[in-house]
Amino acid sequence: MSSKYLFLYSGGEMPQSEAAGKAMMAAWMAWFGKAGSAIVDGGAPFAAGSRRFGKATASGATGYSIVQAESAAAAAALTEGHPHLAHGGGIEIFELAKIPGM
Repeated sequence: MSSKYLFLYSGGEMPQSEAAGKAMMAAWMAWFGKAGSAIVDGGAPFAAGSRRFGKATASGATGYSIVQAESAAAAAALTEGHPHLAHGGGIEIFELAKIPGM
């Protein structure tokens, strides 16, 4: 039975030109194509200016994706060749809990 996993992106370089931006977007589209039906929600980068409540500390998160995989190892395998890693970023993977009745 498969589970959903959150890929939480942190850091990473921003493209410095329009051509670099197009190349980066092409790399992301290629990764989405490679991941295929595992992509549940391609996600988005986070806009600047997060708001925090409570005693949370800064996360450094820059975006997310949600994937579906048979195991945590299979989800981790989806990071192979990921464009965010190629641009100096990091990916933290969280398995999303199944909530009965929801």
